[in-house]
Amino acid sequence: MPALRLWLVSQAGYWAIRILGRSLRWEVEGWDNHRSISAEGKRIIYTFWHGRIFMATYFWRDRGIVVMTSQNRDGDYIARVIRRFGYGAARGSSSRGGRRALVEMMRELEAERDVAFTIDGPRGPRYVAKPGAVWIAARTGSAILPFHISAERRWELRSWDRFQIPKPFSRARVLIAPPISVPAAASEAEIEAAQARLQRVLDDMRERGDGHWRARAR
Repeated sequence: MPALRLWLVSQAGYWAIRILGRSLRWEVEGWDNHRSISAEGKRIIYTFWHGRIFMATYFWRDRGIVVMTSQNRDGDYIARVIRRFGYGAARGSSSRGGRRALVEMMRELEAERDVAFTIDGPRGPRYVAKPGAVWIAARTGSAILPFHISAERRWELRSWDRFQIPKPFSRARVLIAPPISVPAAASEAEIEAAQARLQRVLDDMRERGDGHWRARAR
């Protein structure tokens, strides 16, 4: 029964993302920030909030991005779904197996594959960025690329992350921030400054992205 449930839930998740994602009307701000990293020959560390996994999975599909997923049942579901959208999965989290997963993601970057973090996952606190992305950036020379996705019309679950599912044919707004670089020999103060900057950027994008739709609804 557990194997059957895993299959059924992952099938439902895959088709929900595929069908709803295809129906959305996407608006993107900041594509040049994404392109600038490739132009410099750097790998990308994507960072975003856990509650926006649904839309992010569809938007960044088929790029070979490796995503950190937790070593629990939720992680099993997520890993199975995202692989069908062309992602890889590094199993681990900040609360369980995290160091091993960080080392694995460093190896992926060294093998010239981009990686992604749900930066407040897997269990919160909501909208508090954890240090894994900055730690890896300092050790690999990769660029951190924060982004945010918000849907004009959506369902919001009562989960810790306020997980969002877009309604069919909604408009979805993607904000891509300028990349954040961390020096290879960064001091503790520089690491803390990069972490604080990442938090500010993600907070600002969430306010602008979500606020955009609130303002239009008035």
